[in-house]
Amino acid sequence: MPNRTPRRGNRERQELAAEAARIMATEGQRSYLLAKHKAAERLGASTGHGLPSNKEVEAALREWQQLYGGEDFDSRLRELREAALRAMRFLKPFRPKLVGPVLEGTADEFSRICLHLFADDPDAVVRFLMENGIPFEQERRRVRWHDGSRRHIDVLVVHADGELVELAVMVGREAWQALPSPIDGKPQRRGSLAEVKALLA
Repeated sequence: MPNRTPRRGNRERQELAAEAARIMATEGQRSYLLAKHKAAERLGASTGHGLPSNKEVEAALREWQQLYGGEDFDSRLRELREAALRAMRFLKPFRPKLVGPVLEGTADEFSRICLHLFADDPDAVVRFLMENGIPFEQERRRVRWHDGSRRHIDVLVVHADGELVELAVMVGREAWQALPSPIDGKPQRRGSLAEVKALLA
């Protein structure tokens, strides 16, 4: 008898993770937290303690994509990686690194290509885009840093080959410390041009 409640709790977490993953895969929700809350609402579960971790949702997302993604998913991921490679070659002076779902293999039709660029001058990328006649928009992201503090990261968003590409310019200390991953809080994995090319081989 005493063990039934934990088992039921684990099962509920798995169901919530699976539903949150389905929401992210089919509805374009990019926020793990909002996807989990939406899943809890649909399943009639509490949104308090006991929600699955982002890592659990990502694992469920990978499983969903393997089961239901099929050739369309594989084709879409390849298209995004090819577009990322072209963007990285164009932005080579800024030592671009690919991060996020396109690198990790969980990207879908709603995903953006996310690149980290490196420059001593934070305005160098803006000038580069303007000199090449490339329109862009500026957005701001709020992230939890490695020390637990909240920071704002400015990103440039451009359209390339029909895809949205986010450019985050790393300057100073940001250059050597990758942004925290939304999955587990650890430094994001960064893929070089050569590594992205290898993914397409």
